[in-house]
Amino acid sequence: MLGGISIWQLLIVLGIIILIFGTKKLRNVGTDLGGAVKGFKSAMHEEEKKSDDDADKPQGKVSHEPGETGNTYDVEAREKTSENGDERK
Repeated sequence: MLGGISIWQLLIVLGIIILIFGTKKLRNVGTDLGGAVKGFKSAMHEEEKKSDDDADKPQGKVSHEPGETGNTYDVEAREKTSENGDERK
């Protein structure tokens, strides 16, 4: 028993599906689904391999030369006023 569904009920449903779609259409769907799963597995394997290669590389460091000035901007924030001079609330 599979959650209240017997094997005979599953066979009847499978027979109805085969009558509706036909075996060729079901074979194509199975082939497409198998290809998608295979592609997903290979992509996961490549990503895992890539992450292992990245773990071996040292991380980059950022350094500044002494006396070098960076791009630092000093700004002052003000509240925007309307054209007639009234402040917005």
